[in-house]
Amino acid sequence: MLRRLAELSRQESLRLLGSAPFGRIVYTIRALPAIVPVRHLVDDGMVVVRTHVGADCAGAVVAFQADDIDPVGESGWSVTVTGVARRVVDAEETERYESVLEPFVDMPNVEVIRIYPEIVAGYELVSTT
Repeated sequence: MLRRLAELSRQESLRLLGSAPFGRIVYTIRALPAIVPVRHLVDDGMVVVRTHVGADCAGAVVAFQADDIDPVGESGWSVTVTGVARRVVDAEETERYESVLEPFVDMPNVEVIRIYPEIVAGYELVSTT
């Protein structure tokens, strides 16, 4: 069965992104791409993550991607957000995010990072028959 990619609205893309249990943050180290799986949430249209790579991400343009694709049924969706990552420095906000976002790894220097989406690209796999 053939599939096509149907473009999703920004609102629907962010809704689906918020429903995913984890995603991947894409950033650069010495001009080379790096990808790390992270837990996240979508808050007021922003993607928030807790990660040990915050120092590499803060102030940089990053991408964040999550999906839910069924390999058997060949259906699902994929969303990618691109924007600037900033450290969350407000103590109250940081505490709130830390209470709901557990990092995947127990490492020093785990930070809360907020991604300000400039580009939101979401697609759903749709049957053409």
